[in-house]
Amino acid sequence: MATLLDGIVQHSVTTPRIVASVLERPADNPTSTVVFVHGNVSSSLFWQPTMLALDSSVRALAIDLRGFGDSETLPVDATRGVRDFSDDIASVLDALTIERASFVGWSMGGGVVMQFMLDYAERVDTVSFVSPVSPFGFGGTKGADGELLNAECSGTGGGGANPDFVAQLNAGDAADESPTSARTVFRTAYVADAAAHTEHEDLWVESMLTTATGEDNYPGDSVAVDAWPGFGPGGRGVLNTMTPNHFNVSAITELPTKPRVLWVRGVQDAIVSDASGFDLNFLGQLGVIPGWPGAEVAPPQPMVEQTRAVFEQYKANGGEYTELAWENCGHSAHLERPEEFVAALTAHLGAR
Repeated sequence: MATLLDGIVQHSVTTPRIVASVLERPADNPTSTVVFVHGNVSSSLFWQPTMLALDSSVRALAIDLRGFGDSETLPVDATRGVRDFSDDIASVLDALTIERASFVGWSMGGGVVMQFMLDYAERVDTVSFVSPVSPFGFGGTKGADGELLNAECSGTGGGGANPDFVAQLNAGDAADESPTSARTVFRTAYVADAAAHTEHEDLWVESMLTTATGEDNYPGDSVAVDAWPGFGPGGRGVLNTMTPNHFNVSAITELPTKPRVLWVRGVQDAIVSDASGFDLNFLGQLGVIPGWPGAEVAPPQPMVEQTRAVFEQYKANGGEYTELAWENCGHSAHLERPEEFVAALTAHLGAR
């Protein structure tokens, strides 16, 4: 069982697809429902403070994706992009008899919410994103339009995970002695200033360590390719769900009905940025990974630029979006700037 903050309850929800763990902040006479979707190497535990801070009229739910938190560990078919996750969410909402809701997605969870918009548009009131993955996936593309660098999508997917980090997750290492432990990665990648976010750090590490590891889950499999750095995405596991040969949700711009979009990001984000420390092409450019073939062949992915371009087209096609970029903030605006985030989310929900 997960560590829960006062006011949060946990449910086990059985659907035809999955036995899912769902956290809930119950509402008094609920007037709306908000569904929170966590990111990679995390779980719904990360959403608890946000859920508790919402108005008492909001029913807040956070669903653990398959292979994370206390949900069932099932294989992830990456050839479907993130649809295994979005379809699971739909099945949970069916079981809870929730027809419509607003959705909040963080990082990979943002991509899951965008896929949900495409497949279940009639169930979406508003959408909010915290540092979402680019609509064109993670790695392997260039330019604002997400053009593929090569057909092999080299350098993306399961082969890009640090094997020491995977081993630390598998071992359940909660200490800070290793540079690849969950605690160290949280401090160096999830937030811009770890010293300012120590209150619930044990909870965040607990959440990260629920990640199921292996080729069917995190990080996934890989295949050998000719292009640098010598590997490409396989068809199984979490990281391969976001490779550009499997994932492209830019068609949200063509939705006939477009829910209002709130996009919140930290300017110091180390994971989703135009200079991401997790983009192998950017690391190659820095000389961290040898053999980089140069910017003409393997430029870093302009993740923020791509997201903005898609949201601008969304707006041009009749939708609305608001971008909030916060200084002194990294990958986790809901943790790093909690009061501002809840205020922005509340205003966004109220404007629907």
